[in-house]
Amino acid sequence: MTELEKGPLGRRRGRGARERILSASQQLFRDQGINRTGMDQLCAVAQVSKRTAYQHFPSKDELVAEYLRRFDPDVMPGVFDRTDLTPRERLLAAFEMPASMPLCPYIAAAVELHDPQHPASQYARDYKSTIAARLTETAREAGATDPEQLGEQLALLIDGASARTRVLNSESFPTAAAIAAVLIDNAIPASSPRQPGDDRGTTGSAPVPAGGQ
Repeated sequence: MTELEKGPLGRRRGRGARERILSASQQLFRDQGINRTGMDQLCAVAQVSKRTAYQHFPSKDELVAEYLRRFDPDVMPGVFDRTDLTPRERLLAAFEMPASMPLCPYIAAAVELHDPQHPASQYARDYKSTIAARLTETAREAGATDPEQLGEQLALLIDGASARTRVLNSESFPTAAAIAAVLIDNAIPASSPRQPGDDRGTTGSAPVPAGGQ
C-alpha cells in the first residue's frame, strides 16, 4: 500500500512530496526570489507539512541547490546538442532567448545569497564554468583562432544580456546576438571552411528551451 502522510491542510498525500516541494520552489523562487520565500509558504504551496519538507531537504540551503540542479541539468541541450546546425549557428543560437525569459536563476541565486561557499553558489559557479566550456568547445569546432577567449567573451555577453534585460525590462539579447556575430566572425579566420548555412546569421537558429540559460 502506498505510504501516506497528512499535509498542512489535513489532506492525505501519497508519495511525490519531494517533487511537489521542488515544483513549488521553482515557482516561488522564480517569482519572488529565494530570500523572500519562507519554508511555511513553500510548504503551503507544495501541500506538505514542514516535517515532511525537512525529511526530504534537511535545510533550505540544500533545497535551493537542488532547485538549481534541476533547472538545466544538461546545460542548454537545445543549443549545444543540435546536430542540424553548424558550429557557428550553435554559437549564435545561444542568444535566441524567449522574450519572457526571467533573469538567469544562477545569477539571481548568487546575487541573493551573498555567500560564495553556499552550495547553491558553488553549483551556480560550476554551471557558468560549464557554459563557457561548451561555448569554447563549439568555438573550436567553428575554427576560432582562440576558442577559449571567444568562449569566455560569449559567456560574458550572455550573462550581461540577461542582467540588462531584467534591469531595463526590455530585450537585450537581439543586440547581444549582433555583437556575438561580430566577435565570432572576427575570431574565425577567413580561410576556415564555412558551410552555406553560416551565412544566415541569427536567422534560422532555434529558440533555446526555457530550461537553458
